[in-house]
Amino acid sequence: MQFGIFSIGDVTPDPTTGRTPTEHERIRATVEIARKAEEVGLDVFAIGQHHNPPFVAPANPPILMGHLAAQTDRILLSTATTLITTTDPVRLAEDYAYVQHLAEGRVDLTLGRGNTGPVYPWFGKDIRSGIPLAVENYALLHQLWRESEVDWQGRYRTPLQNFTSTPRPLDDVAPFVWHGSIRSPEIAEQAAYYGDGFFHNNIFWNKEHTGRMVDLYRERYEHYGHGTAEQAIVGLGGQVFMRRNSQDAVREFRPYFDHAPVYGGGPSLEEFTEMTPLTVGSPEQVIEKTLSFREYAGDYQRQLFLIDHAGLPLETVLEQVELLGEEVVPVLRQEVAARAPEGTPEPPTHGSLVRRRAAGGDPIPGGRKKSAEAAES
Repeated sequence: MQFGIFSIGDVTPDPTTGRTPTEHERIRATVEIARKAEEVGLDVFAIGQHHNPPFVAPANPPILMGHLAAQTDRILLSTATTLITTTDPVRLAEDYAYVQHLAEGRVDLTLGRGNTGPVYPWFGKDIRSGIPLAVENYALLHQLWRESEVDWQGRYRTPLQNFTSTPRPLDDVAPFVWHGSIRSPEIAEQAAYYGDGFFHNNIFWNKEHTGRMVDLYRERYEHYGHGTAEQAIVGLGGQVFMRRNSQDAVREFRPYFDHAPVYGGGPSLEEFTEMTPLTVGSPEQVIEKTLSFREYAGDYQRQLFLIDHAGLPLETVLEQVELLGEEVVPVLRQEVAARAPEGTPEPPTHGSLVRRRAAGGDPIPGGRKKSAEAAES
């Protein structure tokens, strides 16, 4: 299993000091957090995409990914998420293939519709077309990465005639794609149709909902003939805040939880911890709760944690990264390996996709060239 962290790039006042970091400070902190993640042995760093305050997550994630590729040697760079509905598929094909070359293949991406409604009219789109946009745009992106000359006619962009997206994907193998969704079964269906990964960023939802979404994806993955339900590629999100003593963790994190815009002043910290993957406590408690996710999601391939939000100062975030890398993830690796049934698929990487291609298979499991209409039906 891959373990890593993701950032949504929020610029939030620290409720304990009242200080708000500048955009510049927050951007530079994101780079430092990613470098620390590699230093302590994490596998993945993922960044969101936003076009509005109070976020400084990049409007074009490949800019940051290219910079991080030059700052790191091993960690895989991903997104959380790439806006497939309001970003032109041609631009996505070109930008992510380019950064794939810069990073020597250490790139994949999670596609999503985002959670900011006004972004649609900003880019000339209608939010009521969110699902059809996601379906059609990905059908085109998928084709652009697999065919050197593309003819395209759709509903949401101008036609293409004999178009070639450049640069071509590294080693002629497209970046692996995860389809991210919290609540839309249509996106789970889309991921299953193509044989891609399904990432359920379940930071706000109870385990019953998460289990239903993952089960749907697994069932449809098998239905489309990509393998058994157990061989489907699943990723999960989560949130953690740790101190060696659980009481210290709760006491320190409570003001951040109580004032964080992301939680919206809803359930209490204790209620939210009970209902969702949020874990506030000791490293041992994080290990125990994370291992429990497989009870409703099955054996899965990627686990990402949100740790740098709600106004937490950079020093505290870096301490959290150290605890993850030094005390939590090594134990999780051992336990996951010991408990995983034989035949559980490994997480896709550029190297594994290249080897699959060399063996004569489609480098993307279940790769398809069907139309957007077929994918939507």
